[in-house]
Amino acid sequence: MTMILENVCLEAGGRRLVDHLEMTVEPGQCWFVYGRNGVGKTTLLKTMAGLQKPDSGCIVLDDLVLPEWQARALARKRAYLPQAQEDTFGFTVMETVLAARFPYQTGYLGDSAGDIEKAVSALERLEVFHLAGRDIRTLSGGERQRVAVASMLAQDTPLMLLDEPASALDLSHQASLLGLIRELCRERNKAVVMIVHDLNMAWDVASHVLLLHGNGLWEAGKREAMMCAEKLSTCLQFPVQTVLHEDRTVFVSY
Repeated sequence: MTMILENVCLEAGGRRLVDHLEMTVEPGQCWFVYGRNGVGKTTLLKTMAGLQKPDSGCIVLDDLVLPEWQARALARKRAYLPQAQEDTFGFTVMETVLAARFPYQTGYLGDSAGDIEKAVSALERLEVFHLAGRDIRTLSGGERQRVAVASMLAQDTPLMLLDEPASALDLSHQASLLGLIRELCRERNKAVVMIVHDLNMAWDVASHVLLLHGNGLWEAGKREAMMCAEKLSTCLQFPVQTVLHEDRTVFVSY
C-alpha cells in the first residue's frame, strides 16, 4: 500500500492552507503531522481519507486516485479516526467495534467467526473487552477513545489515519497506544499518519514528519531532520528546545 500526494492544495475561508504538497506514505512508515491550530492538519487528514476533495492536485492510493475507489474497497485500504465520536444510538461496545468489519462482509450472513475474533482481539489489545456489553453512550471520554481505536484496529487496513488519538487518554494508556502504533508500523508493516500535539509522543513513534505552517508552506522529511528546535519553533511560532536526558531526547517549551 502506497499513498502519493501530488501537488495537493488545500484552502479554507479563502485562505491557502497547503500549497502544492508532495508526499509519499509507504508501508511501515509512521508520519507525524504537526502545526498550530487552524493550519489545516485535520483538513489534510480528511482529504487523505477521501472524505473531501483537495482544491487542486490529487491523491493516489495504489495507482488509483481516491475518487475512483468504491467506498467498500477503500474502507478495506484505509481507516480514519476523527477527533471526536458522535454516538446517537445505544449500540453496545462490541456492536460498535464489529461495525468496523462491515467492508469485509458480503450478503446478509452477518458477523462471521473471523469478524468476532478480530473484534475481541482489538478490544483486548485496548484493554476494553470488559466493556463489551456496555452501551457506548455510557463510557467515559477515555474509554470511548480506546473503543474507537479498537474499531480501527479491527478494521485491519494497511493505512491508518488518526486525528489526535491520545487526546482523552491518561498517561498509562497513552504509553500503551504508542506501543500499539509502533507495533503496527514496525512489526505489521502498516502505514500510519497521525496528528499529535505532544512532541515527545511523536518523537517516540514517528519515522517521518510533515510540518504545516498555515500559509501554504510546508516541510516534510525524516523525523531527525524535521524535529529540530529551529524548525519546530518556526512552525509553532513559539520557542522549543531539545534536551538530552539519559540518552533520551526531550522537547520543552519556555
